[in-house]
Amino acid sequence: MNFEDIRPYTDLEFKEAYYRLMDDRRFQDAITMCIPDYSVDQFRKDFTNFNTIEEVQRDFDKRFVDSFIAQSSKGVTLTGIENISDDNAYMFIANHRDITFDPALLQYYFFIEHRRTSRIAVGDNLFATPLLDEVAKVNKMIKVKRSGTMREKLENSQKLAAYIQKSILEDNESVWIAQRDGRTKDGNDFTKHGLVKMLTLGNHDNLIDFLRRMKITPVTVSYEIEPCDKLKARELAISEHTVYHKKPGEDFESIKQGIFSPKGRMALTIGTPIDKELDTIPTGISNNDQLQYVCQLIDKQIYKNYTLFPNNYIAHDLLHQNEDYGKFYTPDEKTAFEQYLQMKSRVEDVSEEKMRENLLKIYATPVDNHYKTIIEDN
Repeated sequence: MNFEDIRPYTDLEFKEAYYRLMDDRRFQDAITMCIPDYSVDQFRKDFTNFNTIEEVQRDFDKRFVDSFIAQSSKGVTLTGIENISDDNAYMFIANHRDITFDPALLQYYFFIEHRRTSRIAVGDNLFATPLLDEVAKVNKMIKVKRSGTMREKLENSQKLAAYIQKSILEDNESVWIAQRDGRTKDGNDFTKHGLVKMLTLGNHDNLIDFLRRMKITPVTVSYEIEPCDKLKARELAISEHTVYHKKPGEDFESIKQGIFSPKGRMALTIGTPIDKELDTIPTGISNNDQLQYVCQLIDKQIYKNYTLFPNNYIAHDLLHQNEDYGKFYTPDEKTAFEQYLQMKSRVEDVSEEKMRENLLKIYATPVDNHYKTIIEDN
């Protein structure tokens, strides 16, 4: 199968792409804005020492992520690296809160632990311009084509599945993918059945055995202040009455806001591969039912590993008009969050009451999912 239209650059191709980028004024401006103490000329000099994409990522890309974390957060907690081996390739399936930071935090973890980075499957909306296309491909990103006729969508899914399978089973390259199309809008992280089904295309006879070879590993990302929460709450409200249509450039604005908007504390946890848990799936049921069990196994780890911050507990109590989780936050934290809600609830085309309700759901729903999983485990 020809993967030219979706694959990232290889170690034999990335240098020419970077030289093109270094001559692009927009790329130069991005370096100046995001890494003030690092110049394009210095990057050109350092670049001569890089022979692989990962070497660039561990030096140059890490500078960007360091800068973004310092500018927009109060730091990040990274856990779970001991659950995976650098000798194996994994299918990382993560909850989806932010277009940029969700996969970037996992790669950042690999940078600082000197682990191999993963390939990243992202929607073709992130390849919207030639510049973004180049930046994506030099960073091991796989293009997920989402538009087209029903037949084209099926062909695109088959090609994407084949490339992901090749990456993990032949190239020994891990892959990150979000558990669903689009970021969660209501705070409810769940793995889309169609995603897991896509991963198995062409391997229906021994479904569970095949998925075991893919080494599916759930990844959970948590934000104290949800990136783009105002945009999500507004979209959710509008979608209740009509089909929501994105404006031109809206995806790019979401990328910028996700990177630069305040996020408070952040946390990322790499779970354990679900290989052994696959043995608990009942035999004698249909493939679709088996896939539904797989989704539940992934979600269970994502919910269990979610890091809850005071904002989550405050939102839950405000939404349900009680103080069940009052021990997890202070009066000052509650006052600050209520002021934040008031500020974020003001938009022109949605009522303040509806915006507040949707914002509360974004923060409160992970509390229910987390504790429900804990109770079921016990």
